[in-house]
Amino acid sequence: MSELHKFLFEGMPVRGMLVRLTDSWREVLARRQSAEPFDPPVRQLLGEMAAAGVLMQANIKFNGAVILQIFGDGPVKVAVSEVTPDLGFRTTAKVVGDVPATDTGTLPLNEMVNVGGHGRCAVTLDPQDRLPGQQPYQGVVPLSGDDGQSLTKLSDVLQHYMLKSEQLDTTLVLAANDELAAGLLIQRLPLEGEGNLEGKGKTDQDEADEDYNRIAVLAASLKREELLTLDADTILHRLFWEEKLLRFEPQQGVMGPRFQCTCSRERVGNMLRGLGQEEVNGIIEEQGRVDVGCDFCGVRYQFDSVDVTELFAQGPDHPPGSSNLQ
Repeated sequence: MSELHKFLFEGMPVRGMLVRLTDSWREVLARRQSAEPFDPPVRQLLGEMAAAGVLMQANIKFNGAVILQIFGDGPVKVAVSEVTPDLGFRTTAKVVGDVPATDTGTLPLNEMVNVGGHGRCAVTLDPQDRLPGQQPYQGVVPLSGDDGQSLTKLSDVLQHYMLKSEQLDTTLVLAANDELAAGLLIQRLPLEGEGNLEGKGKTDQDEADEDYNRIAVLAASLKREELLTLDADTILHRLFWEEKLLRFEPQQGVMGPRFQCTCSRERVGNMLRGLGQEEVNGIIEEQGRVDVGCDFCGVRYQFDSVDVTELFAQGPDHPPGSSNLQ
């Protein structure tokens, strides 16, 4: 069962999370089999994005969707993961070219997304109950470091994003295959805050830096194979056996991460209204019906001429809802 583990380092301004997407990740891939399956490097990227999205949502406790996107001019034009406040996630990609084959099934971002060096990573926070006129918050960073060199791993991009956009030192390790998508996140907390359990936190900045740096080095030593093959208890013990960890109850089942698509016939109908009645009627005349498939879950929604007539009789055209991802 997919699971999320949260923990604190007692007496230190450092927290961590470990996510393992098992059954939920396999469901994502199984649903994609009904359409055109993604190539192995794309599957790995989407698995890492799903794990990262869950970690980011659980980290900020945002009452709305956290949407992670990377886009550029490579064969993968855009890849996206979306995670709701209850840790329901979905992920997909738009592939416009041939993805190079590799023996390992992995490809760096500069060969898959950021070929021309102008790719971007965007993190969008879309509130669940928007106020009138309220827009989602979005932070955007390039898929390159401060030296202008392309970053090859999603984890490096997100560490760069957290430092530049949120001013938070973060260490992130991600890995995915066709059985599991997993991630480990370690993050520095303010000296005054929840990391200082019972008032025992560090008060000296140099000592706090030393604590975080030591733990970050330990976390970064975790190999991809270990993250994909070892259980959570073994990983945390191997990495931090000399540290005092305060671990919380794992989140699993209905309280944990799971595949969840927010598409619906109503939302697809809103999208069709946004196209306009003339264009939709043109599709009906040409094809006999409108057939829309969800890229995330594979469900297909069909509208015939009667459905379209009823759709536009319900009211004037209006754009889709909070997400045009369906």
